[in-house]
Amino acid sequence: MKRITHLITALVAGIAFTGVALAQDGGTLKKIRDTGVIKIGHRDASIPFSYLDDNQKPIGYGVEICLKVADAVKTNLKMPNLKVEFVPVTSQTRIPILTGGNIDLECGSTTNSIERQKQVAFAPTYFMTGTKIIVKKSSGIKGYDDLKGKTVVFTQGTTNERAMKAYNDAKNLGINFIPSKDHAESFLSVDTGRAVAFPMDDIILYGLKASAKNPDDFVVLGEFLSDDPYGIMLRKDDAEFKKLVDGVVSGLYKSGEINKIYTKWFLAKIPPKGINLNFPMSDSLKEAIKNPNDTGVGACGKMKC
Repeated sequence: MKRITHLITALVAGIAFTGVALAQDGGTLKKIRDTGVIKIGHRDASIPFSYLDDNQKPIGYGVEICLKVADAVKTNLKMPNLKVEFVPVTSQTRIPILTGGNIDLECGSTTNSIERQKQVAFAPTYFMTGTKIIVKKSSGIKGYDDLKGKTVVFTQGTTNERAMKAYNDAKNLGINFIPSKDHAESFLSVDTGRAVAFPMDDIILYGLKASAKNPDDFVVLGEFLSDDPYGIMLRKDDAEFKKLVDGVVSGLYKSGEINKIYTKWFLAKIPPKGINLNFPMSDSLKEAIKNPNDTGVGACGKMKC
């Protein structure tokens, strides 16, 4: 056990050292220039933000915006043949993989929270959502208080886990919580009856529901337990790279191109099954697009996250 502890300590120290060395060596753009590669972190089941198509290729709303950033980097560095490499991340691994220098951007469904801002930086908000739950219609669950004494699954490393646990503590519901490694596994736990509910950002739940074998078996419930603004995640203290990324996102907003990208992923049929989420842009996202310099400070305002 002591040996394992030493190995973990060494690994964490190594990641931290790599991040410090990267900052000292000139930042992300120099790293990309020297290696000839820009590395983008992606998720495998965060529909429609970052997920895999039938050919196991990363696609989605977040991925498309990050590819716009990659194009801007190619232009900035005068490297038209710059290689784009996708690296899979999970809720638990995304921050250490980013800060360790193994990816340059993370493009998925990551909430810009005050706690995370201590470790990483965020580009302007590109989606607004919040925590709800998905259950089977046959479960009899009509709201959060019906979870009293029941089993709830959560994806490890998410703000939704904290929001649901805070509600449980406040209401003294005695919920039995079980962890999972990713959203697909969490949803499967509800589908198979291992858990009665899965708390997650509502848009992710709608995506999982729509792509299920029997979508009508499930329902998304509840008022928002948290406020969750999504943004591209990048390393802290790299002003040059952040200025470039922020400029790309803000440029999409100012030109109106973001509306075309949004329509493609939220209001039209998307791979792999041709589902249509039919999810109009919220007023809060429209406001974020009008004010891109407000990157979500104070995120998760209804709960500490």
